[in-house]
Amino acid sequence: MSASVPAEPSRAVTRVTSADGVDITVHDLGGRGRTVVLAHATGLHGLVWKPLAAELSDDFHCVALDARGHGDSGLPAELDFAWDGLARDVLAVVDGLGLERPLGLGHSSGGAAMFLAEQSRPGTFAALYCFEPTVIAADPPLGRDPDNWLAAGARRRRERFPSRREAYENYASKPPFSGVAPAALQAYVDHGFADLPDGEVELKCRGEHEALVNEMATAHDAYLHLEEVRCPVLLAHGEGTEGFGPALIEAQALRLGDVRTEMVSGVGHLGPLEDPGAVAASVRHFLAGVA
Repeated sequence: MSASVPAEPSRAVTRVTSADGVDITVHDLGGRGRTVVLAHATGLHGLVWKPLAAELSDDFHCVALDARGHGDSGLPAELDFAWDGLARDVLAVVDGLGLERPLGLGHSSGGAAMFLAEQSRPGTFAALYCFEPTVIAADPPLGRDPDNWLAAGARRRRERFPSRREAYENYASKPPFSGVAPAALQAYVDHGFADLPDGEVELKCRGEHEALVNEMATAHDAYLHLEEVRCPVLLAHGEGTEGFGPALIEAQALRLGDVRTEMVSGVGHLGPLEDPGAVAASVRHFLAGVA
């Protein structure tokens, strides 16, 4: 499948294998035009991109992966969630689908995965749009953080519910998911839970696995090698974001060559899920200009 060949809006599911042997699930979200590979944030899965992909479907063909340990993808050996593995997942999609210089769209850890993939194999992507990529401005990297507050929160997360409906209502009632668009939250719940024999549902991305991913957020070296990313990049952040706001985005931009920065109004760190239409408009404007 060439990145420049229009694709019919199927909803096909493909399995590819990463270089270190992890089975990765890929969802064809449809659309016509240049192919965009979409990488989600920690704890989510590829189908949360469905509302945003629908907004792009007239101009771009979107494929979204479930990162290792998320959705229907497999687990890495010995539960090694070092983030170079997230990059291998992205490259497995590019290779497995036979894509030639696709476009990349990454959110949070997915944005970091895009940078790490491009750094490990320069020229893979024609352009990258990264919404609040988790790339900490530290040289050298800070290393693994077992006390990461996001990891602690993941370990406390409720994993089982009597039904998907009750899971949806629980998430919709409190932050951070209370600010997520209903269609994106429904996609998260529909695909993010597995059916159990007793009729209940359980998170596919277990709390411990999400915690291990978060512990490694400060251990990768994407920041050190941002100068090696030669393709056009847009770094976006939400108006209401704190930890991933303008200061961090500007620090990342200083190390990139062909880069633009942009604030998306009315959203926070979960911007691609909070207002898919607004983020899609930002994505379309940028990618149309470089494609």
